[in-house]
Amino acid sequence: MVNLTVNGKARMYDGDPDMPLLWYVRDDLRLTGTRFGCGAGLCGACTVHVDGQAVRSCQTKMSTLAGKTVLTIDALAANGAMHPVQKAWVTHNVPQCGYCQSGQIMSAAALLKTTPNPTDADIDRAMAGNICRCGTYQRIRAAIHTAAKERA
Repeated sequence: MVNLTVNGKARMYDGDPDMPLLWYVRDDLRLTGTRFGCGAGLCGACTVHVDGQAVRSCQTKMSTLAGKTVLTIDALAANGAMHPVQKAWVTHNVPQCGYCQSGQIMSAAALLKTTPNPTDADIDRAMAGNICRCGTYQRIRAAIHTAAKERA
C-alpha cells in the first residue's frame, strides 16, 4: 500500500509497485493532462512534480512515492487562476501541436520555484530534457522570462 497525495487529495495505491506514476495518473485517476511521450524519460512530455521537483512520471515507480506529494498539470492552476507560466505560454503563443506542452510547463514551473530570475543559460539547462518537435524553444524561453517577471 502506497499512501500519497495527488493534486492536494490523499490517495492510496495498492497495485503493482513497479507501475509508472504516469499510468496511475492517467488510467486510474483519469488525469489526462500528463502525456505519454517516449516512455524512456527522454522527452519530458510526462513531467510532473514530486515534492516540488520535476520528474519523469513514465520512469517513476509507484513504490517510490510513499508519503510523497504529486502535482500534475491538471492542478497547476490554483483557485481558478492560471499559473504564471500558463499565462506566459498563452501570451507568447508557445504551443503549435501542443503535445509536449504540459511537460514543458511543469518543467518551467519547477525551474521558477528554485530559480526565480533565470538567465537564458539557466532556462536552457533546466529545459534541455524537454523535447518540442515543433521547435518552439525561443518562445518557451521568452515565456519563462515573462513568467519570472510576473512572479517577481
